Amino acid sequence: QVQLVESGGGFVQAGGSLRLSCLVSGGILSTYDMGWFRQAPGKAREWVAHISPTGTPDYSMPVKGRFTISRGPAVNTLTLQMNALKAEDTAVYFCNTWRQGDRVPWGPGTQVTVSS
Repeated sequence: QVQLVESGGGFVQAGGSLRLSCLVSGGILSTYDMGWFRQAPGKAREWVAHISPTGTPDYSMPVKGRFTISRGPAVNTLTLQMNALKAEDTAVYFCNTWRQGDRVPWGPGTQVTVSS
């Protein structure tokens, strides 16, 4: 059974950094396209970053050049390094498979709050 558990969120001032981790059980991390998503209060969930099974990353325009998605370094972990954070990055962050048809139950997410 696949389970997703996100961690690493917190409170940070604008310009700061955070590193999010997602523990992915069930053996899907290396074989599926994976992604990070976020949901701000009152807004729909949106994609943030995507990584292919071969490691090719892709980013949404608002975070391009500031965020980095990767597999590892720990086993079964998906990481999102977030630098130069802005107030508009404030949201709950989630990981999941990239393709909607492959989706597994969402984890609890991790709250990121950036003060301006």
